[in-house]
Amino acid sequence: MKRFIEKIFGSYSEKEVKRLEPTVDKILSLESEMTKLSDSQLKAKTSEFRERLNNGETKDDILPEAFAVVREAAWRVLGQKHYRVQLIGGMVLHQGRISEMRTGEGKTLVSTLPVYLNALEGNGVHVVTVNDYLAKRDCEWMGKVHNFLGLSVGCIVHGITKEERIRSYRCDITYGTNNEFGFDYLRDNMVIRKEEMVQRDLNYCIIDEVDSILIDEARTPLIISGEGEKSTDLYELANSFVLPLKGKIQSPEEKKSKMDYIMGDVEEDDTVDFIVDEKGKNVTLTARGITNAERFFNIENLAEQENMEISHHINQALKAHNTMKKDIDYIVNDGEVLIVDEFTGRIMYGRRYSNGLHQAIEAKERIEVRKESKTLATITFQNYFRMYKKLCGMTGTAKTEEDEFREIYGVDVIEIPTNKEVIRNDHEDVIYKGEAGKYTAVINEIIEKHKTGQPILVGTISIEKSELLSKLLKKAGVKHEVLNAKHHAKEAEIVAQAGRLGAVTIATNMAGRGTDIVLGGNPEFLAKHKMKSKGFTDELIAQADGFNDTDDEEVLNARKTYKEYLEQSKSELKDEQDKVREAGGLHIIGTERHESRRIDNQLRGRAGRQGDPGSTRFYISLEDDLMRLFAGDKVKTIIETLKMPEDEPLEAGMLTRTIETAQSRVEGRNFEIRKHVLQYDNVMNKQREVIYSERRKVLLGENLKEDILSMIEQLVDRGVQMYTTDERFTDNWDIQGYSKYIAETFSVLISFEGEDKENLTREKLKERAQSAVERHYKRQEEEFGEDVFREVERIVLLRSVDTKWIDHIDAMDQLRQGIGLRAIGNEDPVRAYQVEGYDMFEEMTASIQEDTIKMLMRVRPQEKMQRKEVAKITGTSGGDLGGKPQPVVNKEKRVGRNDPCPCGSGKKYKKCCGQDQ
Repeated sequence: MKRFIEKIFGSYSEKEVKRLEPTVDKILSLESEMTKLSDSQLKAKTSEFRERLNNGETKDDILPEAFAVVREAAWRVLGQKHYRVQLIGGMVLHQGRISEMRTGEGKTLVSTLPVYLNALEGNGVHVVTVNDYLAKRDCEWMGKVHNFLGLSVGCIVHGITKEERIRSYRCDITYGTNNEFGFDYLRDNMVIRKEEMVQRDLNYCIIDEVDSILIDEARTPLIISGEGEKSTDLYELANSFVLPLKGKIQSPEEKKSKMDYIMGDVEEDDTVDFIVDEKGKNVTLTARGITNAERFFNIENLAEQENMEISHHINQALKAHNTMKKDIDYIVNDGEVLIVDEFTGRIMYGRRYSNGLHQAIEAKERIEVRKESKTLATITFQNYFRMYKKLCGMTGTAKTEEDEFREIYGVDVIEIPTNKEVIRNDHEDVIYKGEAGKYTAVINEIIEKHKTGQPILVGTISIEKSELLSKLLKKAGVKHEVLNAKHHAKEAEIVAQAGRLGAVTIATNMAGRGTDIVLGGNPEFLAKHKMKSKGFTDELIAQADGFNDTDDEEVLNARKTYKEYLEQSKSELKDEQDKVREAGGLHIIGTERHESRRIDNQLRGRAGRQGDPGSTRFYISLEDDLMRLFAGDKVKTIIETLKMPEDEPLEAGMLTRTIETAQSRVEGRNFEIRKHVLQYDNVMNKQREVIYSERRKVLLGENLKEDILSMIEQLVDRGVQMYTTDERFTDNWDIQGYSKYIAETFSVLISFEGEDKENLTREKLKERAQSAVERHYKRQEEEFGEDVFREVERIVLLRSVDTKWIDHIDAMDQLRQGIGLRAIGNEDPVRAYQVEGYDMFEEMTASIQEDTIKMLMRVRPQEKMQRKEVAKITGTSGGDLGGKPQPVVNKEKRVGRNDPCPCGSGKKYKKCCGQDQ
């Protein structure tokens, strides 16, 4: 029905695009005027625009002129001029919306328009990309346009110094990755001096590949961690326990619940120890498995509270062995487990799985198990990016997730028409019964296409599959390149050559985003390659296509040489480009459907850019994960009805629709997971806002005297509430206890001996204590001197907030891990988390007040108070039979907080001798 209405009246996007057409005409009408300006006159437009904004004009008022200026600057600097559709895309981004533009339509160039316009106010613009390579590339490439117009450009990537970060964030425009921006925000809220903060207020943000960042990566929160105190031996012990266990993969159709297996209400329960739910990536011990665990660890009941830690380690070990696959989810390199991003195929350096899963994988892979980390700060991408005053993004594939963009981020998606008609030929999927038949067909198609010289890009969903295909092609004698997380260093070179005549490239999802494959080869890359062969350094080659003013002869010579080689390369590749077009352009082969339609569409979009010819085809087998888990039965019935042999393919639109239905089902499930993550983080987010605003007061050197006096009043009042029961005095009032409370909290002695108890009221108790405490506070202020004491207040409050907040995050983590069990008792876990989390936060704030006031009332001038970090950052992360029971032995001399107390009491160290540490 919706499609029928859109056919008659036009879609929402078409209407929105139509509304922008008059402004496009206005921008284009300024072209002749801009062409007449000299370079210096064009650059002077930036100062003119800034002055007009200061005098009351709005960004919308100057938009046509500003866009016309950028359009002319891009032509002079890059030799590229924005098309009509790119101007429309730029306006959509300026409005704080998502521009959906097909691959090859020049999204990177489009971004220069709103970036320039929004940077004119001087509040900073962030351009977010999916990886360091693209952040650097776009900063250097599009930065030339902004530098030409007098704006400063910076880049935030992994491994730069704090000073470089500060400089980059102070620029008008800052390029960087989502991880770096998010982690910098968290680190800024952990520093102890404002000079150490790197970011400014979050103003305007453009996200390239917005669906990848705000959708795909939103399931994993950003986590900054410090070293925990737990021993690592339990991971190795849990690993030894699960190795001989017998498991069973639950079929997708099975309707058994987790509780059915735990309670032993399943027939096979007496033959297996655990059940693997591949859909949910969960592993559950059966009743038999639980019995074996209790025997192995020498405990009576695995479900008891005191055995939750053992249970958690077993679960993580089971997950590590049964749901986390080497060369798919992670790789092992130089004795280190490195996570592979499932959506991009890239290694996520510096990231570790949380909740002990990383350690469980280390134990599985027989490498050194690092200490479990303690969460110091955390935030989801959803809550980070929602803090920007204006948020927008661009991608080739966002429409399938439009509802999520509206619901979570409050932005809509506008489809931008293509500059030239798309003539790519998307063939129907080819389906095989088994993987063997599928891969044979893929290799045969590669061989046939390769004979014609048509360049081929083969997309795989994992490193493992890309290497399998590479072996098969070597066997067939086909020369090819492999692009995956293990060969990421050669990414630019491999992608630049992927459109050459006869090129065969096997790639994970890395090749799906961010880089255009130019038919017949990339002349810029060839020109730089020639310079390298002539002895030019990498630094000079990087400066060769720069546009910054310089009188360095070496750089000027490099630029001259680069221009000569670029013209040569264009001429050399012209003939090859024609031949590639004649051969049919780039041919894409997908060897498996991804669980997200957007990833498949990204791969398709590598071919047929800007009106180029191209073709795509996906090969699928019933053994592929997506088919097995989400579409298997229906497709299997059709294939068995048609009596298909193993090596005979089936092309059918009906099956393609079944696959897309399965994909949309997975997407819906993933949306629910992301919403679930956000629901929990929203609880933390409100608390985080309170804590971070308090910290910021301290860092900005605000006078906290009123806040401290307010704390004193609340604490005095709390004492009155605790030690009195009724409005008027009764024998139940604990006056002695109240006096003791005031003494311990405020270091002030007050006595109510000889008081007329008939006239004693709560108000009198409060007034006596309040005035006595305020006198003591004033004495402290006089002893230190007013200015010094203000800084002491800031030091004490900062230390108290940081210490309590880190403990609170840890406590909230533990609450969340156990809260899921509430569902068994028909209680909403999220609601329980909200209620209990609020109570815990109230307790924490009360504790902060108490600790702060206690310290301020006791501190002496000779103690020379200084600001100190309460925890050291050690890492960041994104974002689980048989044999005799063995004791858990700590390899280090230091006792872990969860280890048995060495005093022999039988209690855990943290509950015994270590409770004050």
